[in-house]
Amino acid sequence: MSRSLCTIREAGKRTGETVTIGCWLHRVRSSGKIRFLQLRDGTGYIQGVVARSEVSDEVWEASGKLTQESSLYVTGQVRTDERSKSGYELTVTGIELIQLASDYPITPKEHGVDFLMDHRHLWIRAPRQRAILVIRAEIIRAIQRFFDERGFTLVDPPILTPSSCEGTTNLFHTKYFDEDAFLTQSGQLYMEAAAMALGKVYSFGPTFRAEKSKTRRHLIEFWMIEPEMAFVGHEENLKVQEQFVEHIVQSVLVHCRPELELLGRDIAKLEKVKAPFPRITYDEAVRFLQENGHAFEWGEDFGAPHETAIAEHYEKPVFITHYPTAIKAFYMKPDPNRPEVALCADLIAPEGYGEIIGGSQRIDDPVLMQQRFREHELSEEAYQWYLDLRRYGTVPHSGFGLGLERTVAWICGLEHVRETIPFPRLLYRLYP
Repeated sequence: MSRSLCTIREAGKRTGETVTIGCWLHRVRSSGKIRFLQLRDGTGYIQGVVARSEVSDEVWEASGKLTQESSLYVTGQVRTDERSKSGYELTVTGIELIQLASDYPITPKEHGVDFLMDHRHLWIRAPRQRAILVIRAEIIRAIQRFFDERGFTLVDPPILTPSSCEGTTNLFHTKYFDEDAFLTQSGQLYMEAAAMALGKVYSFGPTFRAEKSKTRRHLIEFWMIEPEMAFVGHEENLKVQEQFVEHIVQSVLVHCRPELELLGRDIAKLEKVKAPFPRITYDEAVRFLQENGHAFEWGEDFGAPHETAIAEHYEKPVFITHYPTAIKAFYMKPDPNRPEVALCADLIAPEGYGEIIGGSQRIDDPVLMQQRFREHELSEEAYQWYLDLRRYGTVPHSGFGLGLERTVAWICGLEHVRETIPFPRLLYRLYP
């Protein structure tokens, strides 16, 4: 059956018109001879008002039988209403039921996290979850706009790889016919190759870490944005990162303010996220921690409590630069003036959200790269192609990786990253 439908988002532009909306019933309440239907269609929410004196017996009876998440077509006139959050409502004149839902499991009462995660396929219909996913989508759009407008080329690295990027064992192993293969933990090495062909590139795809971690910051499967830039050094790399993060946050403020307000996010804190960002060295961070009662030695890596303690002193994200080379990945370029530290940085989000970006200038010397292979016990045969990038036209180059889900959690002000992705993969969760 052919019908012309209006979305709830479009309805505000059609005040005074009669429209038909395909939707679901979020909830209903009655006040004597009037019923108020809270309707949703994915683009937004609208209140449908059914007045007993203004509709037929059939429409009135149909409105009284509706249950949570029933699907229907609702026809009515769009009217302005200053009391409504959207500024308008629908005076209902017709209801056509598609399906009457029964015993919808997620009710307005409180539910435990495990129950909600078991019903994640339904939980994402809730207003809060919808708001998070709308913000996630805007962040993705902002990311693509940022790079596309600055001359970067999108390149897709493989998901199945023959070796590790970070030289770790936290990889998901699989068989590639008669060979061993792994689910990618980063596309960075391949993006370096792409940068030597295209200059400035970025990838945007899923990555996998077989880490048995249950913290609020970790997912097993998450999405990474990984730019690589030829002829770019450490300093310029940091400037790109802070401009990038500012662009993302400001885009969300422009396009998703109602969703941020629904989540109860402190928007004033996000409005302060503008470049330049403060910077401290690893040495300065260690001294700060020691002076503030943390038992921490130079050469250790920061954990969540350390990052949080540092970030609490800043209203913006803060760069921690020049980590010890020994605790960073094999491909990070040492500082020529102090080889025991690397030309690298982690960007720590405020409010306890931890690292959202890790980046560095990459080693461009083939001799030093071979030395790193030996130090990290990496197979030169497996990484021969990566060494070729230094043997044939090597140039200074830099890059970074931003974790999408942690960024969503920070911008939305969420307690746990499990709400930042439609169907999270956690240590003990592969369903639904």
